[in-house]
Amino acid sequence: MLDKLTIDRKLIKYFDFGLILVAILIVLFGTINIYNATMTKYGIYYAKLQLMWLAVGLAVLYVVVIVDYTILSNYASLIYWAGVLLLLYNDLTSNAVKGASAWISIGSRAIQPSEFAKLGMIIILAKKLDDMEGNINNIKNFFILTFYAAVPMVLIVIQPDMGMTMVCFFIVLGIYFVSGLNLKVIFGGLTAIVVMIVSVWNSGLMPTYWKKRLTIFLNPESDELGYGLQLIQSQIGIGSGNIFGSGAKVGEHAGSSFVSQFVPEAHTDFIFSMVGEKWGFIGALTLLVLYSILLYKILKIAKRSKDLFGSIICIGVFSSFLFSIIQNIGMTIGIMPITGITLPFMSYGGSSMMTNFIALGLVVNVGMRKKKINF
Repeated sequence: MLDKLTIDRKLIKYFDFGLILVAILIVLFGTINIYNATMTKYGIYYAKLQLMWLAVGLAVLYVVVIVDYTILSNYASLIYWAGVLLLLYNDLTSNAVKGASAWISIGSRAIQPSEFAKLGMIIILAKKLDDMEGNINNIKNFFILTFYAAVPMVLIVIQPDMGMTMVCFFIVLGIYFVSGLNLKVIFGGLTAIVVMIVSVWNSGLMPTYWKKRLTIFLNPESDELGYGLQLIQSQIGIGSGNIFGSGAKVGEHAGSSFVSQFVPEAHTDFIFSMVGEKWGFIGALTLLVLYSILLYKILKIAKRSKDLFGSIICIGVFSSFLFSIIQNIGMTIGIMPITGITLPFMSYGGSSMMTNFIALGLVVNVGMRKKKINF
């Protein structure tokens, strides 16, 4: 029984400890910033919870790594449809929080089903592409893949959670591009989506507050006491950090920062504002370097995978992390629309932490089993 809970010694040498270490460093850096953002009102409460989620995440990663990822392909449909049903249940029963019904309450806690459905979508697309031997340009195959991608995305739009919808869209785009989908089809699809967005935008179906939230980054001063307030305060906080930060300290005076007092969601969606203020350009650059190492390692494992199933899983995870990083940091500095996308491994949150480590576990799993077994 215990043998099933241990990693085969022959595979240990292929275990990418560096990838896990980088993720842990990002989490620890994030925890310091979460503490800085919340200590005045909540003390160590959120920082302690984040460390707890780190422990849970590492435990879940270990479980994911134990089982050969190729076995996972046999359960791809089950994992996918479980995620879809979770989304459907959420859409039918959850109450709106901050404009979106994106959470299922479990006692005093809540889970975000779209985070888990996102992983299910990556796994099913990897499985189907592997079954299709990568022939994505076959019209039947293309529509099958698009159907599996569209189902969870439609359910996420209904919530409505535009941030997660965008993440899922770019996951699919990344997978399609790497799989060799004809560029004419990709550009044609993007054009069709733009036309659809413009049509919906002008149809009256999209609530005014959606439009305002999505476009306010273009001119936040036009509503500086309303929708533009969060972005303006974020930019002030980041700008005040200059090169070395306004005081990269943890403790008694850390919570008196501008960001912790005046930027809403400074410990979640706008955690990068805290980084910019407290650690300055050097701190922000260090974080970007850590993310670059993380993404490079994932891409490296994707290239060395022994099969298409493993490669596509890694590309899906890579696309998810890459877009989330660009979008989250971009929205805090005013170059991207403001959406509820967390910064991977940095922002506070149990669902995102767990799913990020599950995703990382899948990547490490693929890397550990990159050698084909010959009989």
